Amino acid sequence: MKFLFASDSFKGTLSSRRTAELLTAAAEEIFPGCQCASVETADGGEGTTDAVLSAVSGTKRSLDVHGPLGGTVRASYGILEGGKAIMEMAAASGLPLVPAEMRDPRRTTTYGTGELIADALRQGCRDISIAIGGSATNDGGMGCMRALGVRFLDAEGRELSGCGEDLIQVSAIDVSGLNPLVKEASFTVMCDVTNPLCGENGATFTFGKQKGGTPDILCELEKGMENYRDALFRLTGINMDETAGAGAAGGLGAALMAFLGGKLKSGIDTVLDLVDFDRRLEGVSLVVTGEGAADWQSVFGKVMQGVGMRCKKHGIPAVAITGSMGKGAEDIFDCGIESIVTTVNGVMPLDEALERAEELYLSAARRMFRLIRTGMKTKK
Repeated sequence: MKFLFASDSFKGTLSSRRTAELLTAAAEEIFPGCQCASVETADGGEGTTDAVLSAVSGTKRSLDVHGPLGGTVRASYGILEGGKAIMEMAAASGLPLVPAEMRDPRRTTTYGTGELIADALRQGCRDISIAIGGSATNDGGMGCMRALGVRFLDAEGRELSGCGEDLIQVSAIDVSGLNPLVKEASFTVMCDVTNPLCGENGATFTFGKQKGGTPDILCELEKGMENYRDALFRLTGINMDETAGAGAAGGLGAALMAFLGGKLKSGIDTVLDLVDFDRRLEGVSLVVTGEGAADWQSVFGKVMQGVGMRCKKHGIPAVAITGSMGKGAEDIFDCGIESIVTTVNGVMPLDEALERAEELYLSAARRMFRLIRTGMKTKK
């Protein structure tokens, strides 16, 4: 028997690596002499860079960049073999970098994300994957592009700083100073949302509230985003209200597509490709994946869905261990996951379940492997 473990982290309790260690212990207990392999996974959110670096040869590079409010923050990204780089925009422009009392999407910028990209280009990276979840920004990606040499001008020809409140003032866009290394590179935008740039389901109204936007602020920013959308259309001929994912990360998705030629791709699929997941499936008898909470969202670009679909493609059974199951969790069965075992084995408060996470996970792993062993003994 050869097992492959590829679980997402259980937020706040178990890392992807720790789930693999517990699964290995349980598998060796129930199936003595079995082979166990593991790969850390993530869906393009927090921890994506670390997960990829743990799975493949690469180095973490750290540097000081501008944070969402303009001050200096220390951010890191991964440099991989073959001129590849993996980064999370949240490392430089993420919501946790802004204290709750200071959150205001009119003031925040993605400039630091652009600095990460520029540094990766200087380091020789020409295949750059950017996870764009968890932003603190609603600047349309202007800050990011400014760091790469694009100039956003008001009606008087003055350059704008590139934060959310500048959207309404954009009159012209000068791309003559765009970093020339951009033309030598390809960019993958790790994104699982399909929101357009503007409108009820656009960047501002969908995500702006969690970034500190009041109703009045959101209406102000939406007017600005509409103005910015029109400026992008004049420049590129692309209507970002008809482009899926343009509204991701406060419009950063639109900028990465418009200025860098970025191609949107599922976060989990990007990670699985970077860690060469399909090759790791060779000779595997069973894959075990999972996440903290399974529900209807699990089939939309999450780790279980991505892993399950790869296993389904290769005809390898996959099962999942999750902390809980919510409404729609069983939809995952259409994505290559054969069954789900939950860690919680009785009625208990959430705090207790979190405190006992390792114990409960190991117990679930043992139960799961015992069921697999029973299935193998069952006569047809």
